[in-house]
Amino acid sequence: MLLSIFIIGYIFIALEEFIKISKSAIALVTGVACWTVLYISTSGHGLEHELINHLGEISGILFFLLGAMTIVELIDAHDGFDIIIKAFKTKSKKVLSFIILLLSFFLSAILDNLTTTIVLISIVAKIIKDPKEKILFASLIVIAANAGGVSSPIGDVTTTMLWMGNQITTAAIIEKTFLASLVSVVIPFFALSFQLKGNFDLHYDASTGQKSNHSTLFFISGISALLFVPIFKTLTGLPPFMGMLLAMGIVWLLSEFIDRRKDEDEKQHTSINHLLKKIDTPSILFFLGILLAVSALSTAGMLTNFSTMLSSITGSIYNLTMLLGISSAIVDNVPLMAAAQNMYELTAYPTDHPFWLMLAYTTGTGGSLLIIGSAAGVAAMGLTKINFVWYLKNITLWALLGYVSGWLLLSMTLSS
Repeated sequence: MLLSIFIIGYIFIALEEFIKISKSAIALVTGVACWTVLYISTSGHGLEHELINHLGEISGILFFLLGAMTIVELIDAHDGFDIIIKAFKTKSKKVLSFIILLLSFFLSAILDNLTTTIVLISIVAKIIKDPKEKILFASLIVIAANAGGVSSPIGDVTTTMLWMGNQITTAAIIEKTFLASLVSVVIPFFALSFQLKGNFDLHYDASTGQKSNHSTLFFISGISALLFVPIFKTLTGLPPFMGMLLAMGIVWLLSEFIDRRKDEDEKQHTSINHLLKKIDTPSILFFLGILLAVSALSTAGMLTNFSTMLSSITGSIYNLTMLLGISSAIVDNVPLMAAAQNMYELTAYPTDHPFWLMLAYTTGTGGSLLIIGSAAGVAAMGLTKINFVWYLKNITLWALLGYVSGWLLLSMTLSS
């Protein structure tokens, strides 16, 4: 019953364009329904504590997302991104796509794939006006950000989980997975870049004013605040969302300090009340619903059973990690990673064993196979209105080819 509800909800989310019902509403109903069925079927024994624990983890992700979106909106409201836009020396869409891809890949290793996706899609949205081309760029950003996040212990939540669990070390994850992660974005890039033709028309607003005078200050402070988040986590040991909330508060205070000299009309554009209304709340609620549903499956033991089944039908750790990676596009990679960590002990697979390195690559890049397969993809859906079916028809095949290519390279590297 529980699995049936999840599958039905998933199908309705995929068919959003055809049934004309918000995916956020469907996700919320699915998430609550899954927990309701689970609670009734077990008479609620111990589930309240489990639900609160899962909700704590989910809230951390949502607050992280909210904080990152708010910082991006504050930078944008003060024209901070115009600095990057003016720095682009090309108007070729193909060249721009290559630059954006490199930025996505390397920046996600420093920040994380979710923050990188939000920042770069916000920049692209100010340059590319055609809706179809905008979602092509967004798709490239998601693929590159997910891949880049794999090659860093702080770039993706799954690599962070492995790093914190002592399954991988920083040196090993960078050395072993970097080339495979880079290869995984090459095929999607060439396939999608052929659809981008001609030049883009940049309509830069050269108007001056107090707001524009602070564009450099807000760009530097905003990006620095985002870069501070992983540093804060390392120094304090607190969850990443705490660092993100602190970063948001600092940039918010800076905005308040500068805006106090403005008149009421000028303040209206950059006030936090105005900017919070621009944040895509339905997408955050969609994320909440999906993670609630997946956490119900995890609590019921279905994800652990699924991992055990895969282990029994695969002949090697390479095939197992391949299937787990593909599965992470359908079911969130976080509970899958948690299940794998619980199933396989360090005594069987010690630190930096090929199994953990392969698992880091596949669960990180596998989320790119579907638009709802990663936090970066979900954020992109909200920012650019990418449709599930469109992504499935136009992006999934190329993402899969890139994923398999990187997997083959990493398999040969680790087995040699």
